[in-house]
Amino acid sequence: MPAGRPTRHALDQRLEKVIQDLIARGGLPTPSAAEGIWRQIWFLECHNSTAIEGNTLVLKEVERLLATHQAVGDKPLADYLEVKGYADAAAWVYEQAVGKTQDVHDSLLTVTEIRNVHAMALTPVWEQFPDPNATEAETPGSWRRHDHEPFPDGMRTVDWVDVPHQIGDWCTAVNAFDPQDPQFLTRLAAAHCRFEQIHPFLDGNGRAGRLLLNLVLVRLGYPPLVILKQDRDKYLMALRKGDQRDFGSLSEILTRCLIQSAERFVIPLIASETDLVPLASLESATFSQITLQRAAERGRLRSVTQNGRLYSTKEWLEEYEQSRWQRTPRGGAG
Repeated sequence: MPAGRPTRHALDQRLEKVIQDLIARGGLPTPSAAEGIWRQIWFLECHNSTAIEGNTLVLKEVERLLATHQAVGDKPLADYLEVKGYADAAAWVYEQAVGKTQDVHDSLLTVTEIRNVHAMALTPVWEQFPDPNATEAETPGSWRRHDHEPFPDGMRTVDWVDVPHQIGDWCTAVNAFDPQDPQFLTRLAAAHCRFEQIHPFLDGNGRAGRLLLNLVLVRLGYPPLVILKQDRDKYLMALRKGDQRDFGSLSEILTRCLIQSAERFVIPLIASETDLVPLASLESATFSQITLQRAAERGRLRSVTQNGRLYSTKEWLEEYEQSRWQRTPRGGAG
């Protein structure tokens, strides 16, 4: 493991800590209650999720398009329409946030909602640039009626005649999720991989899969996550591993992304209650900066990350000092 890279157990502890911080402060706020934070995540998700599929708009162009409805730059029209459709679908997903962390619903999602999310995301670009291989029955929101060729990495999608049955089974499995299960994120990663294996639509399955991933999360009270375009290769490799039933890499990616999103909500709340300071400013004769950083990465010292920097408080340092000789249990999900 590279030097300084947190263990998976440390990541699990860090996620648990930040989610508990969110719970202690009333749970995930609704989009109307924390508009600025949700808007920032919306911009980032719309940019990165479409960029993973090859969209050429940079973040500033996405922000301008969504904020003013004006297309800036000289990119292909299809790219602007693609972002517009994804943004409409993501906005609907965010509206499903319940404002209560880990509140289990009778039904997390339905087959109809799966089709509607795809239709919202794909319709704007489809109306101008329909897939030339599509039949009249393969419009956005409709199951494919073609078999896909095997992917270059060897992954095979299910036969098109089996898509409705397979999606029904997939939806049933997702609705059985228990966020209290220690293996929740591993099961979430497995479900995300399975959706891509089914590949229920003619096009737009990657975008639809990430939107549905966030729909499940926000309905359980988690923040939506953003897989960054610079992590595209790692993400695709993790999906390939998932095709071989190895979900560890994708589960770790989802954990890291959830931590980053959760901290966007928690940091302003903590900062308003405590004297949140850079970790380096807490260095002393007793604790070097390296010691504090390692303690934070291992989840022993409470901390938050903002713009790549670790922050903590004197109170949290005192808690760590009192408990640092206690043994940390081994293990962890995933």
